[in-house]
Amino acid sequence: MVKDASQGISFVCNHIADYGGDPNRVYLMGQSAGAHIGACTLIDQAIKEAGEGESSSWSVSQIKAYFGLSGGYNLLNLVDHFHHRGLYRSIFLAIMEGEQSLQRFSPELMIQDPNVRNAVSLLPPIILFHGTADYSIPSDASKSFAETLQRLGVTARSILYEGKTHTDLFLQDPMRGGRDDMFEDLVAIIHEGDSEALAKDAVAPPRRRLVPECMLKLAHRVSPF
Repeated sequence: MVKDASQGISFVCNHIADYGGDPNRVYLMGQSAGAHIGACTLIDQAIKEAGEGESSSWSVSQIKAYFGLSGGYNLLNLVDHFHHRGLYRSIFLAIMEGEQSLQRFSPELMIQDPNVRNAVSLLPPIILFHGTADYSIPSDASKSFAETLQRLGVTARSILYEGKTHTDLFLQDPMRGGRDDMFEDLVAIIHEGDSEALAKDAVAPPRRRLVPECMLKLAHRVSPF
């Protein structure tokens, strides 16, 4: 999956201008498993670039910032949690092809390897979003990863949303319309330093509601996430 994600990022970096995009404003974002895979891919690419000059079709320097939403970044700390939530240890370890792979695919552990310090210095700013009522992956996962990144000199922070679950931030809240805290935080980071864009954001009309509130509350109550 990391290889697949890398190929996807490569396509965007190399073809974004063909579609009218700005190659100097490429942002990477993933949610849940996507946040985990995205972080793994970014770190893996940085390690390649800091190594023996392995050829690559994209560079970490092309990513202006990485946004992780509701991700898990230390699989060793999550095995028991997943087991109690119904993703049994035996199944999870089978998916990961054995316990020996957990450290290799745990971004928080990968960056603490003294042998990859040069790679860590190449990482772009990293912002991690998480709801405090996330039952699938505890918000401490983002908080701990951000703190580890900061300790190693990476520009990083975690933004926690009180009472939000695993799906609220990207599913229920956008459907609710009106003010969307995470969306506004995300746009503010992307438009930071761009006074014209920030001015437009300030007068943007509120987003319209897509789903009745009773349905969103029901989804919040019955969702296993």
